[in-house]
Amino acid sequence: MTREDWKRLADLQAGLATRAQLSALGIDRWAVRHRIRSDRWVELTPKVIGTTTGPLSREQLMWLGVLHAGDGAMVGGLTAAELQGLRNWHRDDITIVIPHGVDVGSGHPGVEYVRTRRPTKDLRRTSSNLPTCRIEPAVLGFAAREQSTRTAEGVLAAVVQQRLTSPENLLEWIDRMSPLRGATRFRRVLVDIAGGAQSVAEIDVRRLCRSFGLALPTRQMRRRDASGRWRFTDCEWRLRDGRILVLEVDGSFHMDVAHWEDDLARQRALTSPNRIVVRCTARELRDEPERIAHDLMLLGVPAA
Repeated sequence: MTREDWKRLADLQAGLATRAQLSALGIDRWAVRHRIRSDRWVELTPKVIGTTTGPLSREQLMWLGVLHAGDGAMVGGLTAAELQGLRNWHRDDITIVIPHGVDVGSGHPGVEYVRTRRPTKDLRRTSSNLPTCRIEPAVLGFAAREQSTRTAEGVLAAVVQQRLTSPENLLEWIDRMSPLRGATRFRRVLVDIAGGAQSVAEIDVRRLCRSFGLALPTRQMRRRDASGRWRFTDCEWRLRDGRILVLEVDGSFHMDVAHWEDDLARQRALTSPNRIVVRCTARELRDEPERIAHDLMLLGVPAA
């Protein structure tokens, strides 16, 4: 064994190695103990040794979680989706998927272990040095565990909107992962996403229309406003008198003063004698859809 042997291994694993790996390279427990006592290495868990000192990076936490759990473990959930490009869905804790029955003891702070009965080799990406779950089973597994329906549906919309996968691929993985908690609901949502809904709010509008017998809207229409600037509207219906009714859905970030004033200016610029613009909040869509449906009917939105 030479220094280059363990150094090469550590470089591949963000500076981490297991005691078993080091032993296989000829570094016995006494040599490991000596390096720890001399502050050159650090024991991170009973199984995992860090060959550098100092706070762990996010990449090191991922490797720590995988190495501590052993064979079959891989980065999963939103952590795996983050590695594959998902934006705006960060979670501080690292998610590690492990085979059912694996004992990880107390683990390590910042690492969450999720057990699965599915063969993890069938879920793993083949192009990653760090064992990582493919994005479809990663987000579907997260959605199935998530208590919030809107969060579960939102992440499915996000991975499609950000072009990290397609509704067709997700539907295929729902079948492959059967039984999957929430599968029926996910299938309905993915049909909406495939039809053009790019956010949870758009999915909620389609759900509202189906529930109250209204025509489905046209989404993300490109319109020129009064100043000549191109805008994309959330939802539109053509009324019987030929006018256009536009529904703009405001999320929570629209509630601060700057966004609120921008939205008011946008509404004025989009409104014309032939185009009516009305607004609602995402919370109203979720909690009071009957009120919005009633108002849309009064404004002339046709029946389905």
